[in-house]
Amino acid sequence: MLHRKLRQMRVDTGREMISVEDRYFSLNRALLLVLGLWPYQKSKLARLQFICFFSILITFIIFQLTTFITSKCTVNFVIKVLSLPFGLICVTIKYYSFFINNETMRDLMEQFQRIYNNLEDINEIAIIEKYGKNARYYTATLTIFCACSILVLTNAQVWPDILQIISPTNKSRQHQLQIPIEYFVDQDKYFYYLVLHINTAICIALVSLVATGTMLIAYFQYMCAMFKVASYRIENAIKTQISQDIIKHNKNLMYKSIKNAVDIHRKAMALSIKLISKFEISFFFLIIFGVVTLSMNIFRIFQIGSSTRNADELSIPIIVGFTSLLYMFIANLVGQEITDHYNYIYVAAYKIRWYIAPPDIQKLLLILIQRGNKTFGLNIGGLFVASIQCFTTLANTSLSYFTVMYSVRK
Repeated sequence: MLHRKLRQMRVDTGREMISVEDRYFSLNRALLLVLGLWPYQKSKLARLQFICFFSILITFIIFQLTTFITSKCTVNFVIKVLSLPFGLICVTIKYYSFFINNETMRDLMEQFQRIYNNLEDINEIAIIEKYGKNARYYTATLTIFCACSILVLTNAQVWPDILQIISPTNKSRQHQLQIPIEYFVDQDKYFYYLVLHINTAICIALVSLVATGTMLIAYFQYMCAMFKVASYRIENAIKTQISQDIIKHNKNLMYKSIKNAVDIHRKAMALSIKLISKFEISFFFLIIFGVVTLSMNIFRIFQIGSSTRNADELSIPIIVGFTSLLYMFIANLVGQEITDHYNYIYVAAYKIRWYIAPPDIQKLLLILIQRGNKTFGLNIGGLFVASIQCFTTLANTSLSYFTVMYSVRK
């Protein structure tokens, strides 16, 4: 456990150590514990949680696809059925990929802890604190959105019954599920059991989406903080020496500051590449299924809006479509932040008063500036680099697929 290592460090150094896990990942830990995905949780109960939740997600997807066995397949019906399962496949892939990469997530957390422990400058600690707050803000905001979505989607299944209780009528009403799904049983007789399964699967899916997504956001925010610390060290390397008027007599301090800046910059790059490489295959499928899910749900919104205009039917495609678009945007926004923060060290090296530094330092800074010509980003399979431009491309692709679907319908 990370806490045990911290206690040992306090004994060895006599210094009070702050747990990164407690300080910056407390809400993420709570969400992942619910799903049995917290990297420091290795109990049999956690494995049982994963097996149960994963089984519920898989069976929910299967029972939606079995509607093709008992129903006539048309273009509209196929899109109606697949608009939700494709999104659930994305969530299931993400859920499983987190489970198999449990060791990687724990290793990254421990590396973050070691990097944090080595920080001594109060301004560098303040930088980490700032980005830690950003991560907590992302997590809290998306958790609230998740709770609201769960409330709407679960109530959509029983909303007609709620209306019947509020305003009863003499007519008997047959129960009908809002999601096209085939359980091969009498839906009216077992309606509430089926609704329980559907709502449980929806809750697991949304919590899993938020828990895994916000954990990755928190990790990448920490990496952004490391890039920012690197640029701060470059700026501080020259400023400190100028203010102390010891440029010529103490070049070693400047060398050390620049070396430390390059070191933490390199570590941030290595951690980013490591995290992406472990999830690369799952991210690739997430992009594909995410684009198709968004296209199908845009089509469903237009289809319902132009025909039945049923508010109960609209709630599911609106939330699923908006969630897909939001997830796509935030993922690419985080990727853009990584790219921008990677460049900060080179911008800092360019802007400082390098011309008053000793020639050896000037050459070192020149090499550093030249390295800035190499781009860096969160690369997925060599095909996608997370950025705002990539988000625009994916959104346009989704609209193109929607146009094709709408044309085929016509």
